[in-house]
Amino acid sequence: MGQVLAGGFLKHGHQVMLGTRNPQKPEVQKWLKETAGARVGTFREAAEFGELAVLATAGKAAENALELAGPENLAGKTIIDATNPIADGPPIHGVLQFTTGPNESLGERVQTKVPKGHVVKAFNSVGNGRMIHPHYEQGTPTMFLCGNNAEAKKQVEDVIRQFGWEPFDCGSIVSARALEPLCMLWCLPGFLRGEWTHAFKVLTH
Repeated sequence: MGQVLAGGFLKHGHQVMLGTRNPQKPEVQKWLKETAGARVGTFREAAEFGELAVLATAGKAAENALELAGPENLAGKTIIDATNPIADGPPIHGVLQFTTGPNESLGERVQTKVPKGHVVKAFNSVGNGRMIHPHYEQGTPTMFLCGNNAEAKKQVEDVIRQFGWEPFDCGSIVSARALEPLCMLWCLPGFLRGEWTHAFKVLTH
């Protein structure tokens, strides 16, 4: 997911550093060689480098990745949280298991972990193969987002449009409690029928 979103930013002329626990990892080095203009570094180096950060780890690794990045390096910055709290257990009748309950979210935990950063939940409700410039005959798909800071959400809305989606603001970071289960819903046709190419769209009158 991180590599896909990094490629999207590079495509639109942004400077990008991919943060990772081990920049020398063979697959990371392979991506670096194949991706013109990309840089790689540790989580801390990437946090220091970026004006905008993207959290695109596995859900269970998200809080530790922020600790390694250093919350002080993300103070005042917009952080796109694309994570979902997916548990290690297999899906039950096609439904993913989450580590969170109905009245909590990983997005809220992320915001607590970086209290001076501006967390915006987005890009968590679609597979990475459709994140950048998806095409659907029915129209432009919807990307849901939420967060506490209006300026940060405006910045993320601009990214969402740049990547070929229409943004739909769902309110504060508490709304991540509703947005994260969209991952379950998106994955359901995939686990049941092998269908992984769809997206959501809000229809308004």
